[in-house]
Amino acid sequence: MARTDWYKDMVFYQIWPRSFCDGNGDGVGDLWGVLQKLDYVKSLGVTGIWFSPLYPSPNADFGYDVSDYCAIDPAYGDLGVFDRVVAAAHERDLKVVMDLVINHTSSEHEWFRQALADADSPYHDYYFFRRGSVDRKGRRMPPNNWDSLLGGSAWEYVEALDEYYLHTFDKAQPDLNLDNPAVRGEVEDVMHFWLDRGVDGFREDVITFVSKPQGLPSDVLGLPGSRGLRLYNCGPRLRSYLMQFRRDVLDSHDCVVVGEAPMLGARKALALTAARRGERPLDLVIGFDHMQADCMYTEYLPRPFSLRKLKRAYAQWQDALGESGWCALYLENHDHPRVVSRYGSEAFRAESAASLAASYLFQRGTPFVYQGQELGMTNVRFDSIEQVPDPQAHAHYRRVVEGGKSPEDALALVNRAGRDNARSPMQWTGEKDAGFCPKDAHEGPWVAVNPNHVEVNVAAEDDDLMSPLSFYRRAIRLRRLLPVVRSGRYHEFKRASSKLYVYARESTWSRLLVMCSFSDEPVTFHVPDTYGDLGDGVLALSNYYVTDAEADDANQLTLRPWETRAYVFGRDAVLVD
Repeated sequence: MARTDWYKDMVFYQIWPRSFCDGNGDGVGDLWGVLQKLDYVKSLGVTGIWFSPLYPSPNADFGYDVSDYCAIDPAYGDLGVFDRVVAAAHERDLKVVMDLVINHTSSEHEWFRQALADADSPYHDYYFFRRGSVDRKGRRMPPNNWDSLLGGSAWEYVEALDEYYLHTFDKAQPDLNLDNPAVRGEVEDVMHFWLDRGVDGFREDVITFVSKPQGLPSDVLGLPGSRGLRLYNCGPRLRSYLMQFRRDVLDSHDCVVVGEAPMLGARKALALTAARRGERPLDLVIGFDHMQADCMYTEYLPRPFSLRKLKRAYAQWQDALGESGWCALYLENHDHPRVVSRYGSEAFRAESAASLAASYLFQRGTPFVYQGQELGMTNVRFDSIEQVPDPQAHAHYRRVVEGGKSPEDALALVNRAGRDNARSPMQWTGEKDAGFCPKDAHEGPWVAVNPNHVEVNVAAEDDDLMSPLSFYRRAIRLRRLLPVVRSGRYHEFKRASSKLYVYARESTWSRLLVMCSFSDEPVTFHVPDTYGDLGDGVLALSNYYVTDAEADDANQLTLRPWETRAYVFGRDAVLVD
C-alpha cells in the first residue's frame, strides 16, 4: 500500500482514558465514555485521536506497564467496544492512534512470569537478565552502575535465579530485549493485531531507549541519577530496529508512527524523521526541550519560567527540522502539569490559555491537544500526599523529605510538578463530579476533581465566544484552512524579548504573523518592517475584541495582558472569513 504524508495535515486530540469520561458509573473513565463524547471531540476541529494505553495493566505506571498487548483493560471495556469506538471515530473522519509501549512490559506480563519461572525458558531472553558480582567486602553488586530514571539502581535482584533484571524505569517495568529477534517478532505481531483492527498508527513510548549497547557496560562518565542513559538513548541499533518494523509491517499500511524521544536533541530528531536513502524511521518525534522552560530536565527541579528559554527551544526544533523533518507540536500531555499553571497565568487563565495555544498551533509540524487543555484547565492542589495517586510523585516526595525538607515543602513540590495535575477528571459541567460520572453513578471519580470545575468546564465555555474552548476551535480551524501553515518557512522576531513571542510562517505568496503576549501587563509591539502596515493584512484570530481604533498607528499596537493576534497577508487572506 502506498504511504502518504496525511499526518502533516492533522491535529490530534490526546485522550488519557482513565480521566476522560466515565460511561458505566464505576468512577473510572472508559471507552463507553469516549463513545459518548466523540461528537465533542469532532467539534474541536481535530482530525485524530491518540489514546494513551488501553491495555490490561496492574497500573504501577497507569497503563505504561502492559500485561497484555492484545487486549483492552477491563476497566476501559473490551475489544468489542474498542471496535465500536474505532468505527464511530472513522465515521466522523477521525483517525485513531494507539500508544505502543515496547521498551518494557509489566512484571505481571506472561512473558516475564515465564522468564522468572525458568532460566532455560525462551522467555528468559526476552529480558535482560544478568549475573551480578561481589565486591571486596562481600556485598552483592548489580551487573553495572546504571540508574533507574525513577531513582535507585536499574537492576532488581531475583534470589530464585541468582540474577538481576534490568528496569530503566520502575522495577515493575522490566526492559524488553529487542536485540532478541523473537522479541522483535512479537512486536510486529502486536502491530499487525491493532492495524488489522483499523487503527491508523502508533505513538511509540520512549522509543529511543529500546536499543541497549552490547555488553551493557557501566557508564563511567554519566551523572548520578542518569548513569546509563547516554549509552542507550538513541542506542546503536535503534535505526535498524525501527526500519525493520517499517519494512515488515508499517509500510504495508498507510499509517503514522510517532516516536517519543526524551532528552533527544533536535538534530538527532531530524535524523529519525528525515528520509535518508529512502529510509525514514519515524514520521514525527515528540521532543522535550520546550517543556523545560521552567525546570532543569524534570519538573521536580523547578526554575522560574523563562520565555526566552521556551522560544530558543521552539526555534531550535523549527530550524533544525526545517523542510526535511517533522515536529510533533504540543504543550500538554499526561506526563506534565497543566501549562496555564506552568507557563501562563492563573490570574489571566482564559487569556493566557489562548496565547499559549497560538504560540504553538501555527508552527511547522503536527499539533497535539491534550484533554482539558482546550478549556484552560489548571493544576490541582492536593491537601495531603495520601490523596496523590501517582507512584512517581510518592517517590519524589519521599526523596525530598529524606533530603531534609518539610512534608509541607515536599507536598508543595508535588502540587507544582506532579503528573496528576494533568490526570484530574475532565471537566464537562459545573455539577457534582464535573459531569465526569453519570448522575446515577455508584462510585465517585477515581481521583479528586479540581474544585474550579464550577467555572472551568465544557458547558460553561461552549457558548462563550471568548472562552479558551472557543479560541481553540477557531485556531484549529484557521490552521487547517491556511496552506502557508503546512508549507511556509518559520521566522521569529523579538528573540530577546521576555514578554513577547512573535513568529511568522512565510511562503512565496502568503504570510502569517502571530504575536503572543506573555505578560500580565500591557506590552507595546512594533510591527516588523517587513510587514509594514497591519492594515494590509487580515486579522484572522484574536482572544480580545479588536477594533481598528485599537491600533496605535500603522506599525505599532499595544497588546493587552496575554493578548494574542494572528494576521494573514497575501493569497491566503482570501480564505479567512
